[in-house]
Amino acid sequence: MKLTFKKLNEKAVIPTRATPASAGLDIYACLDESVTIAPGEIKMIPTGLSAMTDCDDVVMLIYPRSGLSAKHGVTLANCVGVVDSDYRGAWFIPLINHGKQPFIVENGMRIAQLIPTKALFPEIEISETLTETERGTGGFGSSGI
Repeated sequence: MKLTFKKLNEKAVIPTRATPASAGLDIYACLDESVTIAPGEIKMIPTGLSAMTDCDDVVMLIYPRSGLSAKHGVTLANCVGVVDSDYRGAWFIPLINHGKQPFIVENGMRIAQLIPTKALFPEIEISETLTETERGTGGFGSSGI
């Protein structure tokens, strides 16, 4: 599988792995000036990139960076971003500040991580019944602590 990136801004940084065994490719902010995210605020941070895969059955999933979340309370507003294989537009990362202090995003800062993943495209069927299981309709907390 191959990912192809297009720079939409000359300052954009192509995603990289922090270590050879890193599953995620770090995504970088592409900013003309720093952006301050106040506590409780969401800001769309541009990456200056668009991309494509050479496979139709691959989705590019964008996850938070654990260091930003654990140390500063800054994470993705949508939990996990989904970039479909047929999307060719600009990438923006919606960051939210759950911390108590304003957080400053600088140009070139690693703000998220990309993990390409195979996607399943199931046939959809409608039925009046589903098979019975031991759990049945037991929902949240039904299997114990």
